[in-house]
Amino acid sequence: MRWDGISEFVYVAEHESFTRAAKELGVSTAQVSRQISALEKRLNIKLLYRTTRKVSLTEEGRVFYQHCRGVLDGLDAAEQAVSNLQSKPQGRIKLTAPVTYGEQQLLPLVNDFMVQYRDIEVTAFLSNQKIDLIDGGYDLAIRIGKLSDSTMMAKKLSRRTNFVCAAPTYLKRYGTPHTLSDLHKHNCLLGTRDYWHFIESDKDTNNDVDKETNLRVSGSVQYNSGHSLVDAALKGLGIVQLPDYYVQKHLASGELVSVLDNYREPEESIWAIYPHNRHLSPKIRLLVDYLAARLF
Repeated sequence: MRWDGISEFVYVAEHESFTRAAKELGVSTAQVSRQISALEKRLNIKLLYRTTRKVSLTEEGRVFYQHCRGVLDGLDAAEQAVSNLQSKPQGRIKLTAPVTYGEQQLLPLVNDFMVQYRDIEVTAFLSNQKIDLIDGGYDLAIRIGKLSDSTMMAKKLSRRTNFVCAAPTYLKRYGTPHTLSDLHKHNCLLGTRDYWHFIESDKDTNNDVDKETNLRVSGSVQYNSGHSLVDAALKGLGIVQLPDYYVQKHLASGELVSVLDNYREPEESIWAIYPHNRHLSPKIRLLVDYLAARLF
């Protein structure tokens, strides 16, 4: 009796919706509403504010939610501890990642992981948009750069570096830029943004501190495809700034030449993030650890 309505209340609190909570639990919206009403009546406390557009927690509801979430996490941990005593990790993992990084770096490793753990199933959605993990029912997301969502747990997997580079034929014809101001004389191959990231010395301070800067650049090409930008650079159309996994092999072969290395921005971290209020299941932890060991 004391468990009645607890799961329904927690899911409504997290999704801020009776409908989404019902879908997640696999029951009707009416069933969720009845269970929570009965729970409020039993406790003699109003847990939720309900309007036609929004559901939110009362002050008492917030306190009750924190305790209930901990109880459910403990139950999940107990079930998983028993499951770990049985067979190999199994079940479905739903993840999201940036498109190119997912295609080139992440999913080949996920495929290797699945070869090793045959009872694991993976659903991956690649997108450069930041997707709501809770809303989408995702177990895991791969993010690049600074993290802003404090409601998520994070583990650093790897790092990437952006290179500014061009084909030798382009540099022979138009010259090699040596300072950031030189870029205004060059055809810069643009992605989705019209500025590039750099670090430069802050001459206004006595300590000569390096600071990050965004430099607006321009050129005859603007693509939302890194592969197409690489192709344009290889064909001598201009200078490009792209992450290492696009250009590493071309830099190694000499097809592209790195320039402005003294202004190269600091490495960006690559993270695995997952919901803070959910116990990390063994299969998710196994995949995260697997990626972390191989992406560095």
